[in-house]
Amino acid sequence: MNLKSIDAKSIGNRELYALLTGTVTPRPIAWASTIDKEGAVNLAPFSYFNVFGSNPPTLIFSPNRRGRDRTTKNTFDNLMEVPEVVINMVSYDIVRQMSITSVEYGSDINEFEKAGLTMLESQSIKPYRVAESPVQFECKVNQIVPVSLRGGAPNLIICEVQHIHLDESLIKADGKIDSLKLDICGRLGGGEYVRVNGDSIFSIDQPPTTISMGFDQLPENIRNSKILSGSDLAQLASFEQIPAKKDLENIKVNIEGNAEEQAKTLIAQNKLLEAWKVLLNSV
Repeated sequence: MNLKSIDAKSIGNRELYALLTGTVTPRPIAWASTIDKEGAVNLAPFSYFNVFGSNPPTLIFSPNRRGRDRTTKNTFDNLMEVPEVVINMVSYDIVRQMSITSVEYGSDINEFEKAGLTMLESQSIKPYRVAESPVQFECKVNQIVPVSLRGGAPNLIICEVQHIHLDESLIKADGKIDSLKLDICGRLGGGEYVRVNGDSIFSIDQPPTTISMGFDQLPENIRNSKILSGSDLAQLASFEQIPAKKDLENIKVNIEGNAEEQAKTLIAQNKLLEAWKVLLNSV
């Protein structure tokens, strides 16, 4: 890997924006519904967004100042008048309607109508929810933090969730959210998006109470392997300790050919104990 070093202060805002949004990915999308003091609604997406805590439940997003003239967006202006917002999550089946609302319409234009969306009354705040969104967060704005007055400057909107509305079919029997059914979309660089679906979802089976032994405890010949990748080694190093050979006696695996290549194949199949047996048998 050849690393290129860039002084963030030495390049222009447009180039820096492309660099940041092209590398800090994927980013979830806050589809923010707001309302002004006269009752005019606005709906716009922002990918500078995430959840930052659960007590209180806190979401933060940023409608940045426009780079060309440093002016603020309708969402920010509305929040200064009515500090309430619905953050709607964007699933794949509505991502193109979300894209329509990213256009900078005038403050007198209803983006719900432009994108063919249904306005749904909120339970505790004034802004409307997007009925087609699978998850909707009604939020009170606790704090607005303008970082600077420069073009492209962040305006951090710190929100406290009041009510959560979600499609019941997303909830699994154990009470957790089914990521596959949620089918959420995230933002990459430029006009690219990602869909959290199918092969893009994977799990890492490591209970939070387990203390991994780490790379430094792997046998030297395994740690210095030219065949096993860093990811392969990390899965072996996630064990609390090297499995004892007696604990692997009942693990069935046909040991043949190059041990490291066979272990690599087994690791890819998530057969970690089999991989350990092959590797330890070759020592």
